[in-house]
Amino acid sequence: MSQVRFMEAWSGGETGQGPEGAVSLFSRVYGQEPAGVWSAPGRVNLIGEHTDYNAGLCLPIALPHRTFVALKPRQDHRVRLVSSMAPDDQVQVDLDGLQARGITGWASYPVGVAWALRQAGYDQVGGFDMALASCVPVGSGLSSSAAMTCSTALALDDLFGLGLGGSDQGRATLIEAAVRAENDMAGASTGGMDQSASMRCQAGKALRLDCRPELSAMENVTQVPFDLEARGLELLVVDTQAQHQLNDGQYEQRRTTCDEAARILGVGNLRQVADEVKVSEDSATALQEVLERLPDEVTRRRVRHVITEIGRVDRFIEAFGRGDVQEAGRLFNASHDSLRDDYQVTSPELDLAVDVARAEGAYGARMTGGGFGGSIIALVDAGKGRGMAQTIADRFHAAGFHEPRALAALPSSSARREC
Repeated sequence: MSQVRFMEAWSGGETGQGPEGAVSLFSRVYGQEPAGVWSAPGRVNLIGEHTDYNAGLCLPIALPHRTFVALKPRQDHRVRLVSSMAPDDQVQVDLDGLQARGITGWASYPVGVAWALRQAGYDQVGGFDMALASCVPVGSGLSSSAAMTCSTALALDDLFGLGLGGSDQGRATLIEAAVRAENDMAGASTGGMDQSASMRCQAGKALRLDCRPELSAMENVTQVPFDLEARGLELLVVDTQAQHQLNDGQYEQRRTTCDEAARILGVGNLRQVADEVKVSEDSATALQEVLERLPDEVTRRRVRHVITEIGRVDRFIEAFGRGDVQEAGRLFNASHDSLRDDYQVTSPELDLAVDVARAEGAYGARMTGGGFGGSIIALVDAGKGRGMAQTIADRFHAAGFHEPRALAALPSSSARREC
């Protein structure tokens, strides 16, 4: 059995790593220096899964693992892109006449940001050359796509003088462009939580994101203290390497089911139902009455997950804030069980990793991200993560699964200019 691989965040200083790696790749491919380097983090969602597109609550933190993009503007509307993952494979596209779904593959994400900004009226956004280097694991459910789109959005904001990146209000516009890039250009349905985390998280904090559409960018975010070290804890993240994709139809099916359930219930979104259940005298009875109004068992399961998951977010914040790690862990477990049984978005790899983490002493463990693969998180005592990750790897080997990778997460900062 092999040693589990721990993925470290890039600290720079080596070719192929951090901002220096993006600059090196840019110079080699384009024969000149970039105008600058920008970065944005991946994210882990602590709790509140599949709630963002239901106007609910979620609680992400930014990872120390980031995507770095080196850019230089062009005098035309052509975009040239290259990634450290395929340094000899350059992609080119013209922004003039570009339509939704007009480009495929990884380049659709950064090009989609430029397209979305132009669609939003920022006609000054023109062509550019770009080189990308990233240590955010792809296909892991840790929002490598949001790290790519948000770093690009911040870069284009600076390069073309949009004046949006310096404030929360302005970043909300950049987030909208990043979301539209994923939804309309790349064809990956996303609700906006990932991009908000990548653009607005702060070091040492979790981002309580309230996704009700009537809230402004100044109203929908609360920075919540999340100090793992002070509690003697660490957050283990295990990438199962069961590939996570949002454009294979499964995610969209669940979103459509939730939208239809809201229509049947006569509300604009399921958050309205969750709030009504929360304030009722008997929440369990109120929830059951809601479910009885729905036409089939699948819809009832989906709605039950969404309503109970929205309620778990503030309960987790309260429990962790008062130092009740046992209750915080129990809420992690309840979240995963609901995602497995009611929302049905886990996988054998995710379930095995969670089961092993719990058996090895985690306070709680759950899948994170859209599901169908990707990563799990486990709340564990400090110093216990590596041994737990190795045990998970051993069990994966015995089950014939791909070897997992692991990292330790500490709340990091949001998208920024590097140089």
